Amino acid sequence: MNRTIELVKTIYEIKQLENFDEAQIALAGRSNVGKSSLVNRLAGRKKLAKISSKPGKTRSLNYYKVNPDGFFLVDLPGYGYAKCSKTERAKWAKLIDAYIQGNSQLKAVAVLLDSRLKPQKLDLELTSYLRNMGIPIIPVLTKSDKPKQKERSIVQNQWQDILQQAKKPLLFSSKTGMGEEKLWDILAEYAGE
Repeated sequence: MNRTIELVKTIYEIKQLENFDEAQIALAGRSNVGKSSLVNRLAGRKKLAKISSKPGKTRSLNYYKVNPDGFFLVDLPGYGYAKCSKTERAKWAKLIDAYIQGNSQLKAVAVLLDSRLKPQKLDLELTSYLRNMGIPIIPVLTKSDKPKQKERSIVQNQWQDILQQAKKPLLFSSKTGMGEEKLWDILAEYAGE
């Protein structure tokens, strides 16, 4: 299927949040995990989501409409690495929490995890929070073209055990396209539920 992605809404403050009728899948992950690169790869163009050499570029909720499917990918601000004030980080946390709480259209959260790193404290906290909220998690191991297969497999198994899921996390590379079609299939499946 030939899909397109377009940015339709950017939200910086809780008061800007609005209800959408369309299904939503959020994208969450550390500031330097490659969320913007993933969005650009899925969009088939390099400049839809801004990429910076300085992690923490995404400071808002960015709603990307996926056509013809009709659901939203919602890119959440990255966490953990961005050089910004504690006040700013607290503001992002409140915005993300307000977005997630009571959002009946949120079907799942694709949690992006760096395939080169063992499970990190902030990633464990996020996945625990989502599990406690009863929100389905789609684990995606980014930058999977970089580590050797054995190293990727170890991280995949660690996350599969932590999340207690039947399937291993998806291996994805924005650079090579590894896992792109499979990710689209998973996103569309969750959005259609």
